[in-house]
Amino acid sequence: MTAVISMSEIEAGAAALGGLPATWLRDNCGCADCRDPHSGQRLVSITDKPERVWIAAVTAASGSITLAFGPDGHEAVYQESWIAGQQTEQPDPRTEDARLLWTASDFVGQIPAACWPRYLADDGHRAASLDRLLRTGFVLIRDVPAEPGGVLSAAETMGFVRETNYGRLFDVRVEATPANLAFTGLPIAPHTDNPFAYSDAAAELTATRPMIGLDPRGRIREVRFNNRSMQPLRPWPGGRPGEVAERAVAFYAAHRAFAEILARPELMLTFRLGPEDCVTFDNTRILHARTGFAATGNRHLQGCCADLDGVASSRRYRNDQASQRVSGSLAHNGETKDGS
Repeated sequence: MTAVISMSEIEAGAAALGGLPATWLRDNCGCADCRDPHSGQRLVSITDKPERVWIAAVTAASGSITLAFGPDGHEAVYQESWIAGQQTEQPDPRTEDARLLWTASDFVGQIPAACWPRYLADDGHRAASLDRLLRTGFVLIRDVPAEPGGVLSAAETMGFVRETNYGRLFDVRVEATPANLAFTGLPIAPHTDNPFAYSDAAAELTATRPMIGLDPRGRIREVRFNNRSMQPLRPWPGGRPGEVAERAVAFYAAHRAFAEILARPELMLTFRLGPEDCVTFDNTRILHARTGFAATGNRHLQGCCADLDGVASSRRYRNDQASQRVSGSLAHNGETKDGS
């Protein structure tokens, strides 16, 4: 049954829409005139719509609400479940809200791991592995062929591989004249990679970045810490000598406090990588380190960097693929999605 709501009841209808304003509702119309039905992308810009928009009529049907907007009479249909979903604040996937906080004791005997052949063949297994990477901050993929460039093959399944100052692919092994401590057998303390600069064949860019990055609402979004590469703290323009000194002292006190937190044993998870092991981690929240080793061996590690946003996109795609396969299997068995 369909009920047409009169003008006197529009305020009540607006309440059923969660108090969402007419401008917002019109902007998020999903009809074929407003959005491409295949890509979901907008077909009109905000300047193509009336500057002043209002709800002229509300029609409620089972599970859906149809709105007519003034002044042009444009109609839009919204599912009540979709409207309800807009009322729930979604956690920012790049902040602490959407991440699992852990200590080393949480992973005794159960390090988040994936199997490379299954990862390639099973969309559900790949989606679960990417979810662990995004939620936990790391995942260990086993049985990745130990061959030159194998790590690139793994990274390319997750996101766009970035070119850094070390190149698209970097090798870590002991060198006779090392340009970086990574190319020795010395132990390396916990750190994040590339917290300070980006360069390629055409340009070299450096920037001052905060050690603890926040989003506009003050939630922790990322951390950067690399004591090996830290440059001298510089005074800021116009600062008085006494004020500069006070801020420098305050900075080093905070720096030490942060470093002491990062060095807490309960926050360190130590495990040994073997041949065909590929550890993937979120460089914006997980610091990595290594113990020392004999410089006379043949230890050879390859690495690369990929965009984190690509991981989230790949996870969503694989989840969709897995869901479609499940739905197809149910249909093949003569069942509908709801099992009827």
